[in-house]
This record gives sequence, structure tokens and C-alpha cells, in this order.
Amino acid sequence: MTTTLTTSYWPADTSEPVLGTTVGSVLRAAAAADPSALAMVGGLPDPAARRRWTYGDLLAEAEQAARALTLRFAPGERVAVWAPNLPEWIILEYAAGLAGLVLVTVNPALRPAELAYVLNQSGAAGIFLVPEYRSPMAKFLDEVRPEVPALREVVLFTEWDEFTGSAPAAADVVLPDVQPEDIAQIQYTSGTTGFPKGAELHHRGLTNNARLYTQRAGLERGDVYVNPMPMFHTAGCAMGVLGCVQNLAVHVPVLAFEPALMLDLCETERSSVFAAVPTMMIAMLEHPDMEKRDLASLRVAVSGGSPVPASLVRKVEERLGVRFSIVFGMTECSPIITQVELDAPAERRAETLGTPLPQTEVKVADISTGEPVAPGVVGELCARGYLVMRGYHDAPESTAEAIDAEGWYHSGDLGSMDEDGYLHIEGRVKDMIIRGGENIYPREIEDVLFGHPAVAEVAVVGVPDEKWGEIVVAYIRTAPGRDQPTPEELRAHCREHLAPFKTPSQWIFVEDFPLTPSGKIQKFRLREDYAGRAVSA
Repeated sequence: MTTTLTTSYWPADTSEPVLGTTVGSVLRAAAAADPSALAMVGGLPDPAARRRWTYGDLLAEAEQAARALTLRFAPGERVAVWAPNLPEWIILEYAAGLAGLVLVTVNPALRPAELAYVLNQSGAAGIFLVPEYRSPMAKFLDEVRPEVPALREVVLFTEWDEFTGSAPAAADVVLPDVQPEDIAQIQYTSGTTGFPKGAELHHRGLTNNARLYTQRAGLERGDVYVNPMPMFHTAGCAMGVLGCVQNLAVHVPVLAFEPALMLDLCETERSSVFAAVPTMMIAMLEHPDMEKRDLASLRVAVSGGSPVPASLVRKVEERLGVRFSIVFGMTECSPIITQVELDAPAERRAETLGTPLPQTEVKVADISTGEPVAPGVVGELCARGYLVMRGYHDAPESTAEAIDAEGWYHSGDLGSMDEDGYLHIEGRVKDMIIRGGENIYPREIEDVLFGHPAVAEVAVVGVPDEKWGEIVVAYIRTAPGRDQPTPEELRAHCREHLAPFKTPSQWIFVEDFPLTPSGKIQKFRLREDYAGRAVSA
């Protein structure tokens, strides 16, 4: 689109079609196109354990697993998966799609009560898990199983071969006719503001969104995509898995993010594209192996999931020789809404969230009226189209709050759209700080502070204050090798770039931040931390 916008409304670009695809159909299409093409490499720490699959291999194993699933589950039943980024996780994703099951993706870090909540809320009839990964997961399941009456099947990934070996012959099983509108997954939102809800994501939304995302990211046939994003998150199992298969690219799921492992896989597998949240990228740049690795094959770096500082974009582009593509989205939108194009000007690549993907209608709405605001004015980001979830599982009231009668999904994110359709995010509606009647957007302050050389990471929150209503508090992690900056130094830095009322009143230095499993800083935990400090003081 080249038209200058007069309101913050972007009509859907229909130049790219929405295809009638499913999780299973895109794998079958890839295997039919080139069964001998390399499809997946297990990104395990031990190079000797890194098994490789062609697209023909992957389809054969997924169909066998699908036939085994039909012995235990009926189409439409929910099956949970609770494990790190094993290759078998991905085979199960395809198998569930082929068998018409709904995959419930579960964070491996959950504790027993959290696990019981997800299993009960989703109504999962089965679960696939590893016995242990950073916690005794099988033991946790045993603890809560009496509280989960609908759960009847438990399969350990350590017994995967026995499970797939139970499958009937292909001639004896007819897999169901799965439709694009069918629910493929229930993904539980990461909980930056509290208890998670289960977003019901359909095949059409997941497959088309992944295809359109990877097209804009420049992923080509035969490219290698190293993916440390957790499979239980849309960035892992949708953007990565379903994006690669539709481009006949090689997907390398990283067992779990470690900067040294990530750098090793990017070098040894000759990665073309990689995706990582900002905290991961910072850890990679800070790692001592960074300068020792041959990363010349890298062409594109993708990041999102939490605010991406402009200075980080420029640093990654300079040090890795890549083009950076920021993405913006959320689980409920399958997940990508906007993305920076690789040929966008450098300023746009670093300082915006790009423009909407094809077939995605976007507006920045006045919070009171729901009407689009003028370009450059802050409002709530809303999206509409094929990508929006069916709703929250068994939660009609929450669904009605999120998706209005006209089909608009209300993100809860504050943003603005410029006259060319580029999006800028200011933070969450609930994170907006109102100090003495002035609206303050934490993202603006965070960007300024991240530009200070002694600041590695920063999060800005508002906390209650008797005089001002709220005051601004900055949590800071000092950059490695730097002396901790003084509050006076940081205050002076802010005053060079910000109005006085936006400058933080208090500074708290931390070793690390409370993160969601997808790498987002949990600001509600910081507010709780501040309240605890105030009480103890």
C-alpha cells in the first residue's frame, strides 16, 4: 500500500490469498514437492545426537504417529504436550493435525497446581511428556492426576518408539478429513498480567499466518531456520514449524535456549534465518563465543514478543551483518499482526513494528469510542481477519471482552500508526502510567534508557503515590563489564531526551528480571516487588 492514511486504519491487503490449508496438509504438500529435501535437524547440545529428517521421513513418521493416536483418541479430543523442544514434539504436532486432534501446548516450567489447571481447563484426554526436564515432571503429573478426572492417557516421550510402533498399518486406518476451520491448538496466554486463558487457534489461522510471516522474512527454499523459541508458544510451533514447511526450509528446533548452543547451531548448520526474543539476542551478543563463531551464513534476524530497542536492532545488524525484522503479535492472532519488511529504511527497521501482514485489517482505536484515531495519536491496537482465534476455551465472557460484535480483536496494547501504516507500540493499556493527570508510556522511557551504554535491560512501571497518583520507577540491569550507573547519571540522560515528568522518580538495580516463558518481562511482578520493598522499608 502506498496511500497516505488519514486515519489509523489499515484495510486488509488482499493481494495474497488466504489458503484452505491445515497443519497436516502443508506437511503433505512439502513431502509431495520434494520428499528428499532436508526438513528438520534436532537442535540438541550433543552433535552426535542431532538426528536429521527429510520431508519424506517427517511425513511418514507423522502419519504413523497419527494412526497410533487414532487408537486412543477420537477427532476433536484435546491432547496435551509437556516437554522442551524435542523433535518428537514437532512430529506430534503434525500427527495431531493429521488425526484431527486439538493439541494443548503446555509450558515445561509449570508446577503441579499450574499443570492441573491447564489440564482441567482444557479438558485434556491425554498428555505426552518427558519424565524429567529441570523438574520431576512425571512426579508432578502423578501428584495431580487424581485431580484431573478427564485425563485417561499418559505417554512418555522416552517411550515414543513403542507408542508409534502400536500404530495399525496404513491400509487399516483412514485418517479424518480435517478442515481449515477446525481448532488445531489451545495455547495458554503467557500471563504477563495474571492467570492464563486458553486461546483456540484454528488450522487456517496458524498455517496462513506462518506462511505470510516467512514470506516477509525472506525465508527461501533450502534455507536453515534456527529456532530457540519454545514449542509451546506460537513463535515456536507456528511461526517456526509451519513457516519452514511451507517454504521447504530446514527447521532446527533448539532444545532449550542457551547462548552457546544457539551460536553453535547457527554456525554448524549454516543458519540463514534465526528468531529470538530480545533477551536471547542480548545474551548471544554478550557471550564470549560470539566473536569466535563463523556466522557469515546468517541473513535475517527476527525478534518480537517484547519491546525491541532500536539500539539492539542496530547492534545486531552491525555485528552479524543481517537485516532485522521486528514482528508484533499475540497468541490470539496466530500470532503475527505486523512485521517490518527487510527492504524498509534502516530507521523504520529499528524504530517501528512494520506494517500489517497481508489479509490483516488493523486499526488504532480510541479507547472510549472504538473509532480509529488520527495518525500518530495513541490508542488501542485492534486486528480483524482470518488470523483471529475462535475464542478462549470454555470462557465465553472473556471471549466477548476480547472480540467485539464486529469481529475486532482488542489487544490491550497501546500504539500509534503513522501516515504510511507503520505501527509504534507504547505499552499495555494496563501499563500506562498516569502521573498528575499526564499519560506516560513506559516504552518511550525504556527506549531512552536502553540507549545508555551502562544499561543492558530496563523495565519501567508505574506505582501508586499519594501526591501524583502514580510515579515512574525504572528497574535496571547493568551491562556486563560496566560500573553500575548512578541514579543521577541516568536521570541526566533521561532529561536530555524526555520531558521532566517522564523521568523516573526511583531507580532499582537488579541482577535479572522475572520473565514469562516466552521472554517477556512480567511487569506485574515488578510492581509486586516494589510494594514488598516499600513494606519492608
